[in-house]
Amino acid sequence: MKVLLATSKPFALQAVQGIQNVIETAGLKFEKLENYTEKSQLLDAVRDVNALIVRSDDVDGEIMDAAPQLKLIIRAGAGYDNVDLEAATSRNICVMNTPGQNANAVAELVFGMMIFMQRNLFNGNVGRELINRRLGLYAFGNVAKKVARIARGFNMAIYAYSPALTHDDLRKEGEYGVITAYSNRELFENSDIVSLHMPLLEETKQCVDYKLLAYMAKDGLLINTARKELIAEDDLIRIMEERPEFQYVTDIKPDKHEVFMEKFPNRYFSTPKKSGAQTREANRNAGIAAAHQTVMFFKNGDDRYRVN
Repeated sequence: MKVLLATSKPFALQAVQGIQNVIETAGLKFEKLENYTEKSQLLDAVRDVNALIVRSDDVDGEIMDAAPQLKLIIRAGAGYDNVDLEAATSRNICVMNTPGQNANAVAELVFGMMIFMQRNLFNGNVGRELINRRLGLYAFGNVAKKVARIARGFNMAIYAYSPALTHDDLRKEGEYGVITAYSNRELFENSDIVSLHMPLLEETKQCVDYKLLAYMAKDGLLINTARKELIAEDDLIRIMEERPEFQYVTDIKPDKHEVFMEKFPNRYFSTPKKSGAQTREANRNAGIAAAHQTVMFFKNGDDRYRVN
């Protein structure tokens, strides 16, 4: 069995070494393709592999067709919209993610961004403190739970709304100190700061629109470390035009980044590239988890993290 680690943006060296060790110790063959720049390079590399581990690399039907022995694709991370699930299912290929492995890194980034924006990008102007401010968590998975725990240390009021959880589920999460919001409207109405944590699905595309944003505090802050497609960008621009204190921060550069920069240079910030999982620890955690899941899949058919 051959396992290919294909990453246009490589893991940290320590993570790669750990992945290789897990794979080879289990008696599987390990190969890697790092820093590739052309799809053709990936097409060539997958021709005789049985498993593929990727990060944010796009894996479509063409790549699957080029790999007739491919049985498993693992996205080392939580989101998996870079893998064509329909194409994989039709070819009897199992797709998995590694939920929770990047969660702490993303949660810490959320708070770094929150402080950065509330202190006006550290430009020397008078900013805001987080104590007693109301934080809304849109979705309540692994990352949001860690954000909630950090927020308790800042004495913030924490609201949570999740389309995927029942109200009873949220109420049971008492250890996180969250207040259940019964709709996305209620979440935004009760939040000074909203952090987005839902996956990109058909029903979540551009779900954060003008109507929803208008329920937020006029000096609100929107934080997006999830997916850029969740936000209707024209609507967000409109809100920021109407509300001179409203802020937006993200680690996924918007399609209209230049517009945001031109109109709101002191109220908008985007990292140069996706940064949530860009820590040594998250690199290693997600990569090692993917390696172990690969081994268990071929050893005993374990597909507990299957997403298709």
